[in-house]
Amino acid sequence: MQERGPAAYVAEFVGTFALVFSITASVVLFAPAATTTVPGVPAPFQDFAVIGLVHTLALFFLIQSFALISGAHFNPAITLSLTAIRQLRIVDGGIYIVMQLAGGTLGALFTKALMTGVNPGVHYGAPGLQLSRVGTTLGGMGAEGIGTLFLVLAVVAVAVNPTGLKDWSGLVIGGTLGFSVMILAPLTGGSLNPARAFGPALVAHHWGDAGKWLLVYVLSPAVGGLIAAAGYFWLFIQP
Repeated sequence: MQERGPAAYVAEFVGTFALVFSITASVVLFAPAATTTVPGVPAPFQDFAVIGLVHTLALFFLIQSFALISGAHFNPAITLSLTAIRQLRIVDGGIYIVMQLAGGTLGALFTKALMTGVNPGVHYGAPGLQLSRVGTTLGGMGAEGIGTLFLVLAVVAVAVNPTGLKDWSGLVIGGTLGFSVMILAPLTGGSLNPARAFGPALVAHHWGDAGKWLLVYVLSPAVGGLIAAAGYFWLFIQP
């Protein structure tokens, strides 16, 4: 277990700011706003490939920049998971999460400042549950949970595993986030990160039902991440 300090805390703040700004800006620019479907008229085509690619490249760049300083979490679900398997001290994990939430909020504020009035229907990138597609809140929880499970599985496999392909960690982790977003964004917004969900929701005042928001965007990523981290760690690293 490596002890972290102020440099790591700042890296988590800056990295989460950059990640959330990149994501929310791309959503504002490229995601179609919700529209009412008219019978007989095809719904607008929604292509989340560009937004997924932004997730991939942004996280790749940030991991390469900050991995040696803080571990490049930028996500409370990842921090919680790695703290649970004793890769991070509890006090460091708590400070990481505070810095991530602050960085995510600042990133969303920058998007709002630069793009006020642009595509207002997407609420500055705040994720939202699409019940017409996912069906129920439980379905949204499953989507966010499985996406975060994939993400944390990649983190533990390449960054925590002593025999993992660490030279590929930025691409593997960034790519996992990217393809998960391409699949899940039409269902839940593809957050997979409580800090990424919290910042835009706070800035746009777009929470929906607070209880459902907490279940889908906080509890589910936390549970998915913990299952992935604990399962991989105890099955393959310390069986």
